Amino acid sequence: MDEMPQDYRPVRSVRVLLAEDQGMTRGALALLLGMEPDIEVVAQAGAGDEIVAAALTHRPDVALLDVELPGRSGLDVAADLREECPDCRVLILTTSGRPGYLRRAMEAGAVGFLVKDGPVEELAEAVRRALRGETVIDPALAASAPSAGPSPLTGREADVLKASVDGATVADIAGRLRLSESAVRNCLSAAIGKTGTRNRMEAVREARQQGWL
Repeated sequence: MDEMPQDYRPVRSVRVLLAEDQGMTRGALALLLGMEPDIEVVAQAGAGDEIVAAALTHRPDVALLDVELPGRSGLDVAADLREECPDCRVLILTTSGRPGYLRRAMEAGAVGFLVKDGPVEELAEAVRRALRGETVIDPALAASAPSAGPSPLTGREADVLKASVDGATVADIAGRLRLSESAVRNCLSAAIGKTGTRNRMEAVREARQQGWL
């Protein structure tokens, strides 16, 4: 039997879009995945608001999205891709294996949730499994997920907390989100109460720790 040539590629490779804000990490992942004979990285993005346009242009089979991206998070974009590119399967990658993130990823339509510290061979296999229609979840996260309840924050409360991350004033947040200052204060007060914290910065930290932002 003849040996398969080293540069062999199947006629139909899995087309992958890779979104990661760290350029060096993104380049390394693209290079390593591209070495797989049946995977082709057809598009890369460094910010969340670049992903949908890239997906519409390159029509990937699978999108690998980091959770924390500038512009929009991978979790938010996953829901957009479900609407704009329903044939593209989404895998969420993260350095923080928070059960709250897993719940949000599944609600957004992602078919997988993986922690980025695994070997690239496992990531490549996850891409193949996603294309086959399987759900791929990091085993440790799958075990902890049942104990993670839904976020107690409303969508507006979460948006206000996100806008508070850089130390913005109430007036800044109100202008950014097109809300009244009293509405912003009410949202911050509610979020602080629901997270059991003392101020908005503690509320942001707790909400992030739980995977609610």
